[in-house]
Order: sequence, then structure tokens, then C-alpha cells
Amino acid sequence: MYQFNLKEFINNILDEVNARVIEIDLYDCEIIDSSHKMTTYLMTVVQGLREKIANYTFSSQDEEILFFKEQKPVIMSRLIFFNKVCKIEAKLPSGSDQVIRDYIHNELNNITYYFDKNLDFYQYYRSKSTTFDNYYFVRGKSDIHLVSDSAYFNSDPNFSTAYDYKVAKILANDMLEVYLKKRLHNIGKERDLEETRVKYAKTPVKFTGKKAALIELGYALAHSGDINNGNVEIKEMMDLFGAVFNVDLGDYYRTYIAIKDRKKDRTAYLSKLIEVLERKMDDDDSY
Repeated sequence: MYQFNLKEFINNILDEVNARVIEIDLYDCEIIDSSHKMTTYLMTVVQGLREKIANYTFSSQDEEILFFKEQKPVIMSRLIFFNKVCKIEAKLPSGSDQVIRDYIHNELNNITYYFDKNLDFYQYYRSKSTTFDNYYFVRGKSDIHLVSDSAYFNSDPNFSTAYDYKVAKILANDMLEVYLKKRLHNIGKERDLEETRVKYAKTPVKFTGKKAALIELGYALAHSGDINNGNVEIKEMMDLFGAVFNVDLGDYYRTYIAIKDRKKDRTAYLSKLIEVLERKMDDDDSY
């Protein structure tokens, strides 16, 4: 047996997991692939944690309870969440917006059903009670009468207690509920965008500032890496701006050279935008 800093180890895992989660757009067209990759990654993370715990001796019962009540469930909840998102999106039905809404509402109802089925434990956990922690979150001390999930009997006894998975499920359902409600909100947005495009094709928006300002903004966006993951040519950017804002940007490269040769504040328009937005924020804060 050997000792290591479990808290530091868990924190490092969470930092890495959270860094990867931040990179994922849960509502784009690649969510099935992204959630599948996260599920695979998190499975390796959990397996690594399992191997560490197999050779670890908790310093006290309190440390063991902390691990199975808080630390492990936080990591497991991410795995459960991304696995569920992958399954939900893979089974998403084709059809009208209403068909998709019904499907998502059914998934939300499943969350409610799980909540109702486990109401007593849910209240125990949410109230931060500790009365039964030595039964719920200590290995080998589970009272068989308190075990409500048959999956416990197929779990690794060295890496599981009677209720640590249930805590992870509660945390995952919290995230899943937020995801599904926003998913509902987003339904029909593509149709709305198309209607907006048609609208502005009839009554186009025109950029009424100086062309140099729009060119400066176009160059900044093109080189930000945020358009098509950085795969955009300046010509594409300028053509897009010209079409969207109904303006002929002319010899934009010559204008860019002139912008670059400014003696001071070469990004005058971007500086102006920062100033205008900060002033707006300050005004809002004053109310």
C-alpha cells in the first residue's frame, strides 16, 4: 500500500475534465461525435481513478466518505451526462418541431421520474445530512435494506458504495435538465434564421460607417481563428461583409495597407468599439 495526495489528484482530474468540457459546444451539429469522444475519455479517467483507489488506504472514514459522497460522483456525473447526451442525440427523431419537442419532453419526464423514485435519498443528499453517511458512502458497510439500486450488486466493491452512483446520477440529471431545456429553446432556430435571411434580403442592412472601419473589423475576425476554425480567406470575409452589409469594399487590401501604416492607433475602429461597449456597460450599471 502507498499514500498519495488524493485531494490534489482529484483536483487535477477535474481541472483537465473541465478544460475539455469548456471546448465543447453542446448545441452544434457535431454534438454526437463530441459527446462520444468525451464519454470515451471520461471512461479512461474513471478507470485510472479506480486503479489509484485499488492501491490507496484512506486515512480516515471521513476521507472515504468525502471521496464517495463528493469527489468520485462529480467525475462520474460528467461521464453519465455525456453518455446520455450522446444517446439522446443519436436517437433524436426526424420530423416536425413538435415531434422533437415531444421527444425531449419525454426525456425530461424521465428525469422527473428518477427524482420521484429516489425522493427520500434526494432530500437526504440535498439537505447535506450526514446521519447515514457511514452506510451510504463507506465500502463494505452498506445495510442491505438501504440498497435500492440492484446495479450496486454488480459493481466493484473496492470502488463503490451503496449510493455514490446515485449521487453521480443526481448531479448528471441536474446538468441534463439544463441541457434539455435549452435544447427545447433552440428548436426552430434554424427556421427562424432562414426567415431572417429572407427578411433582410428584401430590406438589406447597410453599413453606414467608413469602409475602412468594416475592413479593419473583417481582418480582425478573419485572423481571430473564430470563423470556420480559422479556415477562412480574407476575400471570403470581405465578400461576406459586403453581402451582409450591402456595401462594395473595393480594394480592401490597399485599405488594409493604409490601416497598417497609421502612425498611431492602427486599430482605431476596434478601439472605438471597445470604448462604446464599455460605456454602454457603465450606463447599464448605473441604473
